[in-house]
Amino acid sequence: MKARLFAVATAVGLLGATAGAQAQIKIGAILSISGPAAAMGVGYKGAFDFFPTEIAGQKVEYIVRDDATDANTAFTIAQKMISEDHVDAFIGPSLTSSDAAVAPLANQAKVPMIGMAPYDYDPAKQPYTFSDAQPLTLMVSVVFKYMQAHDIKTVGYIGFSDGWGDQVLAATNANAKTDGMTILADERYARTDTSVEAQALKLISVHPQAVMMGNSATPAALPVVALRRRGYKGEIFGNHGIVSPAFIKVGGPAAEGVIADTSPFVVYEQLPDSNPIKPVATAFMADYAKKYGPASPFAGYSYDAMLLLKAAIPVALKTAQPGTEAFRVALRDALEKTHELVGVSGVYTMSPTNHNGQDDRAAVLVEVKDGAWTAIH
Repeated sequence: MKARLFAVATAVGLLGATAGAQAQIKIGAILSISGPAAAMGVGYKGAFDFFPTEIAGQKVEYIVRDDATDANTAFTIAQKMISEDHVDAFIGPSLTSSDAAVAPLANQAKVPMIGMAPYDYDPAKQPYTFSDAQPLTLMVSVVFKYMQAHDIKTVGYIGFSDGWGDQVLAATNANAKTDGMTILADERYARTDTSVEAQALKLISVHPQAVMMGNSATPAALPVVALRRRGYKGEIFGNHGIVSPAFIKVGGPAAEGVIADTSPFVVYEQLPDSNPIKPVATAFMADYAKKYGPASPFAGYSYDAMLLLKAAIPVALKTAQPGTEAFRVALRDALEKTHELVGVSGVYTMSPTNHNGQDDRAAVLVEVKDGAWTAIH
């Protein structure tokens, strides 16, 4: 802990010493491009190909680095981006644990960060932390409303043996209590495990009507395959961390029928024309799909982070120049005043007490049907 605090202080000191030395806006991006979360990271990274290189007449440089799905690596990258690259803002990290590792450093250095994974924090204590991923409480509640409407009373839980698994379980327990459901089992596995047969057998042995998963990316397919292979016939539900073409590819036939909450971006073509998100998502996908294929919700989070900064940067430039603390402070203040900004993942209205600003327009239910994610109407 002392070593990490010293690293924070050193990075902050170096940033202050070099303030004002750069002539363009520098945005650091910390993404999990390799490792267990690579299926998500590739989507996050792809969106950067379509970012503007100039905003409000000011050149913008995006410095993209891979934390290999490791929070300690994310911290080290952030430290170097602050002390050596002198970034004005962070996009990411793209993993909850990495967000938690980087946020204290970003806040001490007064560098605004837009985390792209559900991360629970207090804006009053972390005023430079923002997030554009849908809050976990919002997304899990959408799943449980569906369960309740379909008379599901008993649920088994399986998730990662880490902070993400804990967070999804907490939201699962809270919603189950509110909706009159019973959680019959809590099974866990590591992101790097190659088998969950034992956990699947334990879940099946308690006969839940449905299974709720607290996992993400391609490792989320493991319990789905194991449960179906063992003959489980009940519903299987996931969270927005599993929704990608890669999950369906790895899960194969077993993935059919899996239901999850996700960003409206994933099914943008299926949204009604009255939905304000549809034209923004359609415009982005006109370019993205040509290079990367079907919509990835993770690309959407990167794109929305850029849209948030694109709206805030012109405001900050009115009072300060890039490379200075004054600019970073002004950028933070402008982000906090975001009002009804329409992205591809939701509509953002922020305040001093809400650094995410999304509402139920940011959540849709989807099901794997005929090998693709399809909106449930």
